[in-house]
Amino acid sequence: MKKKLFLLLLLPVLGLAQTNNEAASDTEIKTQPFNNKSRLFKDWSVSVGGGGAFMSHADLTSFYGGDINWGWHGYVSLDKQISHTFGISLMYTKGQTNQKAYLNEAAGVGHGYTKFDQLALLGDVNFSNIMRRVDNKSNFRWALHGYGGIGFTGYKTFLQDNAILSKWPLYIEQKMDIASFTYIGGIGLKYNISRLLDIELRTLYMLSGDEEFDGGGWTREANPGYNEINDTYSDNAWLVNLGISFKLGKNKDHLRWVDPLQMAYAKTAALEDQFKDFNVCEKGDGDNDGVCDDWDRQLDTPAGARVDGAGVALDIDLDGVIDLNDKCVTVPGPISNNGCPIETTAQPIATKQVAIDEINKYFKGIEFELNKDVIRSKSFQDLNQAADIIKTLGAGDSFIVVGATDSRGSSAYNKKLSQARANAVLKYLVDKGVSSSVLTAEGRGKEDLKYTECDPATNCPEWKNEANRRVYFVAK
Repeated sequence: MKKKLFLLLLLPVLGLAQTNNEAASDTEIKTQPFNNKSRLFKDWSVSVGGGGAFMSHADLTSFYGGDINWGWHGYVSLDKQISHTFGISLMYTKGQTNQKAYLNEAAGVGHGYTKFDQLALLGDVNFSNIMRRVDNKSNFRWALHGYGGIGFTGYKTFLQDNAILSKWPLYIEQKMDIASFTYIGGIGLKYNISRLLDIELRTLYMLSGDEEFDGGGWTREANPGYNEINDTYSDNAWLVNLGISFKLGKNKDHLRWVDPLQMAYAKTAALEDQFKDFNVCEKGDGDNDGVCDDWDRQLDTPAGARVDGAGVALDIDLDGVIDLNDKCVTVPGPISNNGCPIETTAQPIATKQVAIDEINKYFKGIEFELNKDVIRSKSFQDLNQAADIIKTLGAGDSFIVVGATDSRGSSAYNKKLSQARANAVLKYLVDKGVSSSVLTAEGRGKEDLKYTECDPATNCPEWKNEANRRVYFVAK
């Protein structure tokens, strides 16, 4: 007998949740304790039924020679509806299949039966409630269900033919234990007769997983050889039945016939009909800003102005000029200048040397990317100030932008890097309006140390080496 491994299904245990139903005012939602009295729908039922049973996929089958060898079965189940789309059932089934098969000329047509008892746990999916339109307010009485589950099936079989089995029929008995683990699945069509009764036409397919379920022998190679008629290792049965469900409980409707979304849509539609003449914006919108005057905090918003949720014209930079009239929307500025900042013009410097000293104040500390001639953005403001001063100097004067490094590295590398950095500063000044005819860039590398004692660099503290890495401004 082939042993089967199976999974134990653990069902969560639902605790009782208690809510307080004491309302502080008439506007609060009143609740009830979570118990049987607070339920709106029935969710338990008991079902009974019966019908035909057929050995369908096996070595000996109920369909032989163009005839059907009818079997029978009956069932009883305890059903619990978890939600409007899903439920579970504990079902006991008892029945018998009758089957035949031709083995050889000596044996002729063997015939037998299988009497079985099954205890199964079924999951029940209500496909109709899943696919039902929520905008349909009509009641529904038909529902398509899908079933799937596991169970244990004990059985006894009988097989007889015209050869050896004519005097000594073959009997097989399988107890209902772990070795009798089976699968079962199918579909059913339910009809809601009344608040108390449902009727269902259902078909189920039972996969035994056993070679001996049809009575053909304990093993595949066992005499007289019926288990080798078909290339199958699982004998399966097909059940067709008609059943009736008794819905238990005092509530009017059973949960399997309820669609909560349909109920919600129906109530919403009723509210729409009740308040269809309700005027949301009673006072209108006098300034046409899209915000009702009932809650508009600025009733005279200028035409075309963007507003917030309270109807107030937007002022992104908070300079007192609304965005509609602000010429510089993201930069604060005075009202007198249409919300834009007032640019200051650099004052002329008294003498050329004073101007050069002032420019070098802004050149001091210019930062570049590591080992590159790319000026860091934090130095842009200082260079802008230096450019404003240079533009005040005489057009006939000439000046040098000098680049220098510390004593680390080779002379050729430092010379090239300092020249590139001086060129970068010169280009930036020219882009800011300084005449290119008055400026020259010169890279002096480590030949122009501010602290000459720092060659080699290890002779000095790091602050002196950092001071040697500079760009400065001199008259030519």
